[in-house]
Amino acid sequence: MAKEYGRSDRVSSQMQKELSFILQREVKDSRLGLITINEVMVSKDLAVAKIYITALTVGDIDKKAQVKCLNELAPVIRHALAKRMRLRHISELRFFYDDSFDTGMRVAELLSDVVKTAPTDEQ
Repeated sequence: MAKEYGRSDRVSSQMQKELSFILQREVKDSRLGLITINEVMVSKDLAVAKIYITALTVGDIDKKAQVKCLNELAPVIRHALAKRMRLRHISELRFFYDDSFDTGMRVAELLSDVVKTAPTDEQ
């Protein structure tokens, strides 16, 4: 019988919690604003971790700059993560911007526009 919740899933979940703590408390960089970690996907061999973030900023340039900054800080963050997790090898960290929140907000905005402009059938 296969496990329903595999090792890579457990490591992903724990890594998300630890990374959130590290970014909130230990990383002091003025280029980073408010960052939320949406998802961590770890490969089956635990070699690479893809970290999807949402950054609450104004423009796309700021978001790209924050992802670039996080990828530059990845070795420092990885070292802090190694201190907090009980693994022999810590995954290589790769940060990506998760635009699903922006897409959802855009869809909600379009739907509200449709509701406002829809004709009413009141007689």
